[in-house]
This record gives sequence, structure tokens and C-alpha cells, in this order.
Amino acid sequence: MLAARAGVAERAVHSRHLRRVWGVPGTSLGACGWPPRFGDKVFAPFNYWWQAHLLDCMIDGYERGPVEARKQAIIRVLRGIRVRNVSSWTNDYYDDVAWLGLALQRAQHIGIAKPKAIGQIANQLRDGWTDHAGGGIWWKRGDDFKNVPANGPAAIFLARQNEGTDLAKARSIVDWVEDHLVDPKGLAWDGLHVHPNGDIRDVEKNIYTYCQGVLIGACVELAKRGQPTKWVEKAARTITAVYDDLATDGVINGQGGGDGGLFAGILVRYLAQAALHIPELDPAHAGSAELARQLVMTSAEAAWHNRTMAVSGPLFGPEWTVTATEEEGRDLSVQLGGWMCLEAAALLERHGAAT
Repeated sequence: MLAARAGVAERAVHSRHLRRVWGVPGTSLGACGWPPRFGDKVFAPFNYWWQAHLLDCMIDGYERGPVEARKQAIIRVLRGIRVRNVSSWTNDYYDDVAWLGLALQRAQHIGIAKPKAIGQIANQLRDGWTDHAGGGIWWKRGDDFKNVPANGPAAIFLARQNEGTDLAKARSIVDWVEDHLVDPKGLAWDGLHVHPNGDIRDVEKNIYTYCQGVLIGACVELAKRGQPTKWVEKAARTITAVYDDLATDGVINGQGGGDGGLFAGILVRYLAQAALHIPELDPAHAGSAELARQLVMTSAEAAWHNRTMAVSGPLFGPEWTVTATEEEGRDLSVQLGGWMCLEAAALLERHGAAT
């Protein structure tokens, strides 16, 4: 049942949002809005990191049902990113390239290898670390901001490279986040601004759901590669804080459209990973894994229950406890968030962890 729901969400996004890039054969990208306006049709703006999450969702779909048509669709989006990004895989935003790097790492496992792209992304993330504010990766080249949305996915990416120096850097990144950007409950703040001399100017203490997701995800990835007690303890603490403070009746809170449309889905993606892996990594925290599982399943049920029907299938809203409307659901980000949530539930179903 859960797999079928994810498949319906997949088909709706494909039908409403995917289109060829500038008429170039063999390419595809997700139009940022539906119904598409002129800017959406010509991919202005591009919203690079939305496309990275589109890829991640498409890979979820392939893993759920590995058929050639899905693989070819993924290849078309990769070509589309390359064309729209003017023959490059990277840009000036470290968070953007980290998100794409994560999707490319996963693509390798389904037989779509882009080693040069992964190498370029890895080099950029390595170079993004400086000693300003005691460490961490910048949000953007030439900026004064270091934040969790860049450091979290970078840590996951570098941990998954599973090489000595990259794994050590991933550990250093999470240690830096823990030292500078985690509140006493275990929730990650957004980021901090740095003076030119390296001193911290101020801390942005906004709480975003996706920051919690990447912190949990990074801790789980590190736990797989050593010191499981240390890292699972941190993940478990943040899961509990999410359950207590960032969910309503067990449903992850939404954070609007635009970029915010992705935030809850990203959190649910990494909660699903925590639910699957924590019991084997550190059985003492099986209760936290169960909390993560409940958050995934309750959120997916709410997103599905409160969908509305539109052209080609369900339309999700940014707040999964409220019935969706076409205006609130026009952003690709919001639809990817809903699809991502349903794929997370389907993943737990495949592993016998849905109930």
C-alpha cells in the first residue's frame, strides 16, 4: 500500500513538472511551479538544489521498482542539470553542491556513475572548510556565513566517501556543529556569521526542520563507521527533541512553500534512516528509533490523507495536517517534500518496519 502511494506521487510529479531543457534532446528538469508560468518553462530560476532532491526522489522510486524507464529518466535529469548549469556540476553554494553530491553517490549504486562530478564536488566541499569560527564549511563562496544546511549534507557526503581523510573531516564537521550550533535540547540552529578575523559575530538561532534531518543523518552515517555509541547518542537526543518540539500529534511541522517546501521531507528522509539503522548500531537506543519510525509513518499518513486531487494525481500541501490547495502546492519543492515523505514510509515498509 505504501509503495503504491509513493508511486502515485512519483507519477504526479513526472506528469506535472518534468519537461525538456531548452528543447535539448535527452534532457529533463523539474519546472519549479505548476501550472508552469513562462519562467518555469524556461527554467528561470533554476533552483539547483530542488533538482538535486528531485534526483534523490527519483532514485527512491528506482529502488522501490528498478525498471529501465526510471533509470533513463534519472539520466535525463542529470543531463538537464549539466545543460542548465552551463556545462558544470557545481556553483558557489556549498549546500547546493553537497545535495547534488548525495544524489550522485546514490546514483552510483544503481549503475549511473559520475566519478568526475563526484570528484569535483568532493574537492569543493573539502576546500570549503576553514578555521574561521573554529572550523566548518561556508554556506557560499565569499560569504561570512557558516550554517547547518551546508555542513550537514557535506558531512553525510564525506562520510559516505568512506576514505580516511574525508571520514575524519566529516567527524570534524559534526563536532563543530555540535560545539557551535546545537541548543541544550539537541536541536540545530541555522548558522553563524563570522568577522573577517575569524571571530563569531552572531548566531542565527532559527530552528528549521531540515537542519535536524541532516544532523541526524550525519550522526547515523558516522555511527556506521565507528564509535556508534557516541554518534547514536547524539542522533537519539535530536530525534527526541524533534518529536517534542517540531511535530504536531506526531506529524512533522511544515515550513511553507519555496525552499521551505523541502524541509520536512528532508527531515523525514533521515528519520527513516535512523529508524532502520539505530537498532543495529546501538540497541540501547531502540526507543529513539521507534520515535523516528512513528514520525515517519504518522507524517506520511497525514500527507496522504490531506492531499487534494489535481491534474495527473495527488497534490500535497506544505503543512501535512491541513488539506492541500492548488495555490499552496504549486511549488515543485512542496510536491517533492510530500513524495519524499511517502518514499520514506515505503522504505520502512520494504524493510518490515512500517508497523
